[in-house]
Amino acid sequence: MHFYYVAGLTVSSEIVLPGLNAAAPDRGTPDVTIRGRSIPAVFANATASGPTWQIAGQQFLLHIPRVARFLLTAGKEIAFEAEPGTDAGDIPTFILGTAFGILLHQREQIVLHASAVRVNDSAVLFCGPSGAGKSTLAAALSRRGYRLITDDFCAITVTAAGTPVVHPDGRQLKLWAQAIEKLELEESRGERVRNKLEKFYVDAGEAHVEALPLGAVYALREARPPLVPGIERPNVANAALLLRRNAYRPRLVTRLGQKALYFHAAATIANNAGIFRLTRNFDFAAMPEVVLSLERHWLENGLMEKAA
Repeated sequence: MHFYYVAGLTVSSEIVLPGLNAAAPDRGTPDVTIRGRSIPAVFANATASGPTWQIAGQQFLLHIPRVARFLLTAGKEIAFEAEPGTDAGDIPTFILGTAFGILLHQREQIVLHASAVRVNDSAVLFCGPSGAGKSTLAAALSRRGYRLITDDFCAITVTAAGTPVVHPDGRQLKLWAQAIEKLELEESRGERVRNKLEKFYVDAGEAHVEALPLGAVYALREARPPLVPGIERPNVANAALLLRRNAYRPRLVTRLGQKALYFHAAATIANNAGIFRLTRNFDFAAMPEVVLSLERHWLENGLMEKAA
């Protein structure tokens, strides 16, 4: 059995999960168990369904064609059954991505498609769709000295006192070969994320393990005309929509009856931390200026203190 720490949860897994830092065995009952077993092709009593998934009570059935079927139960277990002829190395990728993101939805956590770094004693998130540069920006900031909290998706809960809190995990960055070269991270490059894909795991240094209050959320977009680089703060209504659009698998928010949960969380985050749009050039040559603009913004908003 292998043990990991994902999104603030203890995880035991029958298979190795590349891209995660191993954790010490937990003597108690793990929050999440991952194991292989026979999985049904369909639910006889499905209450909701899509092209590749079905819901029945506290169970979620997911089918990734030519990879595997996954059965998620009550936010506590991910079971999988490989498809015939599949590359076994692809299964962990989908467990740690789509399957775990859905499992966090089952646990009624706010799950954003985001990467996060630590700025002083707060977590700062960068969200956006695939290709928006979340991991690349987090990598650039980690080189600047900001510790990585999580990559790809981010789990958030709201405390009884109304404070949004980010839960870290032990995953490594996933970067394309070009980003690794441009950011001079060749020495930290690990194995491929998937065979035949020029994307690799990258060790971002010591993993952060403590939950942190959320300091700010930045939704990324490219500076294409007429858009110009900069940071702006939308009104609360637009910020709520922006947050829900950047949920991990946003259509599931509606299907799982969690729209009210996300609306409340968005209002809380907007009032306690701040939700912003970060418009930037995707050219690697512009990255130093993007990092400096973020640091200026953190100084203005009290997330950083001015150097003596």
